[in-house]
Amino acid sequence: MTAAQAIHITSRDNPLLKDLRKLSQDSTAYRRQGRVWLEGDHLCRAALARGKRPAIALFAESLWAEAQRDYADAAVKIMVVPDMLFAELSGLESPARMGFVLELPQHADAALLPGAAAVILDRVQDAGNVGSILRSAAAFGFTQVIALKGTAALWSAKVLRAGMGAHFALRLVEGLEVSDVATLGLPLLVTSSHGGSFLHQAALPWPCAWVMGHEGQGVSPALETMAAERIRIAQPGGEESLNVGAAAAICLHASAAQRG
Repeated sequence: MTAAQAIHITSRDNPLLKDLRKLSQDSTAYRRQGRVWLEGDHLCRAALARGKRPAIALFAESLWAEAQRDYADAAVKIMVVPDMLFAELSGLESPARMGFVLELPQHADAALLPGAAAVILDRVQDAGNVGSILRSAAAFGFTQVIALKGTAALWSAKVLRAGMGAHFALRLVEGLEVSDVATLGLPLLVTSSHGGSFLHQAALPWPCAWVMGHEGQGVSPALETMAAERIRIAQPGGEESLNVGAAAAICLHASAAQRG
């Protein structure tokens, strides 16, 4: 594989930079453009480690001299911009000075994969919570995450940062309806803070699909009626409920532990 020749961009009105500003600032722009923006060394390395080759690698001028040793052949195209222009693309307080443009995976708006262990997000709206759940899903052996309508955009810049590379280990499908869940063919485990079996006492099926609900309203009644079991987490400290990201980590780890 030969190294791409770096192209230097100096105009703020460059069409690519205009598109990247939209990707970094508009949480759903990736759906219209069919590509995503990864900012920072960690996310970029995570994509490469999973065999992803970006269409474009973009670097701030101040980083390119040292970065080309590691990234000269990382992308189909290499582009370099003044630091001031890169800062306009960044969603970080301290711009990371590098980023990748990746084609949106084809399964992002496709049907779910029947029989594959899954996490279902039912209107989970906080980007940090969604990214945290993706990390837990990847860590504990769940292979797909299904986002129902009303859930934060899975490939938005904020969710990508919170996911810390977990996106590239998962099949992510979004925009589905509650009725689509039935085609999974798996027992649904619904989290509840008020009833059901205690997690530490429950015999958890595998594979299964855990349902994580809205931060304030919980799991929708329609999904509760489809559930094979309602599960609650023992909270001897007396708190009313756990953050959905924390609850997901506990539940998915329990499934992984019972699986052995």
